[in-house]
Amino acid sequence: MFGYYFKLALRSFGRNRILTALMVLAIALGIGAAMTTLTVFKVLSGDPIPHKSDRLFYVQLDPALREGYLPGEEPESQLTRFDAEELLRQRKAPRQAMMTGGGGIVDPRIDALKPFSVSMRYTSADFFPMFDTPFQFGQGWSGDDDQGRGRVAVISKTLNDKLFQGANSVGNDVLVEGNALRIVGVLEQWAPAPKFYDLYSGKYDSGEEVFVPFSTSRELKLGRSGNMNCFGREAINDNEALNVPCAWIQYWVELDSPADAAGYKAYLDNYSEQQRASGRFERPANTRLRNVMELMEHRNAVPGDVRLQMWLAFGFLLVCLVNTVGLLLAKFLRRSGEIGVRRALGASRAEIFKQCLVEAGTIGLAGGLLGLVFALAGLWAVRQRPAEYASLAHLDGSMLLMTFALAVLASMLAGILPAWRAMQVAPALQLKSQ
Repeated sequence: MFGYYFKLALRSFGRNRILTALMVLAIALGIGAAMTTLTVFKVLSGDPIPHKSDRLFYVQLDPALREGYLPGEEPESQLTRFDAEELLRQRKAPRQAMMTGGGGIVDPRIDALKPFSVSMRYTSADFFPMFDTPFQFGQGWSGDDDQGRGRVAVISKTLNDKLFQGANSVGNDVLVEGNALRIVGVLEQWAPAPKFYDLYSGKYDSGEEVFVPFSTSRELKLGRSGNMNCFGREAINDNEALNVPCAWIQYWVELDSPADAAGYKAYLDNYSEQQRASGRFERPANTRLRNVMELMEHRNAVPGDVRLQMWLAFGFLLVCLVNTVGLLLAKFLRRSGEIGVRRALGASRAEIFKQCLVEAGTIGLAGGLLGLVFALAGLWAVRQRPAEYASLAHLDGSMLLMTFALAVLASMLAGILPAWRAMQVAPALQLKSQ
């Protein structure tokens, strides 16, 4: 019967073209607006590493001065170099990585290319297995390279294509700020968005092109970037030195299971109290340990205006559906005579209800097709905005299917009341009036 009702729906479209066009347009506008904002929200709020995001934790300590302390307030967002290196040395987690961002000039040593700047990340050996970075050639460096300040580097696929035409460059050197670094690995294309492992400097920036051991970066005095907060009472000559009171390093740990977080949090509290007893820390233990999704929520990875736009768009969709209800009601009741004849010939109320719902769903399908065009246009408009996340606004396969599913579901929900009213038509009264 579905095929028969579908044919009846198409025939009805031809008889009521203007009314049908208005309903299709109303649904399309609502679906287009909703899917545009929902797609942007999904891109920004999705789990960037779903298979282990609940086991990756970001560490925060509170080494600031006693003045102005309020119990329970948010601690420093990053660690001092001393604390990061000490936690790394103690190795109380299966994997841990300290890191910060930077940049430098690469000399391609190719006549056709001039020296150019690259973004860099200074980190430790566990960074690559912790964040499951895919390798095209080679692998990350070892812990010995961290300890020995090894002149090694991992480079991106983009940089490898530029310098070595995509060939296996492991074992070759890359010249960064005049320093020859031996390439030990080449990443596959990898640029998580948002850049969840560093939400403190350019959440939606493109990925780094050169990765270097943190110890090596400090020995070579490579340029760094990102936030830094210094809180000492005395003037600081070198804010990147080991013992200065400046927080500028991100620190991540990977635990065997989410249940281990409580034990590691207790270790951080104990470490803080030890540093307080030694005179380095002045405040009571005030630590945080957030997993990936908790940190993204805390750092507002999804801008507030994106959430607001999404709710406004769904509100607009609701208004469109209310209008569609009225139009469907007018359309179905206009055919009361036809419905009365069908009832007199033996059609049950349930069959009338099904017929009307199929027609409403068919209108929704047409609205979904047009709504998809509106959504693609909306996403194109988003990509023209200066927002840092704008380039990420693309419709994937799952959202494409959701567009049609939402359109059909919404139209069928809108059709319930008109279909119910249509099936209440009394056949005797309609036959008398003909």
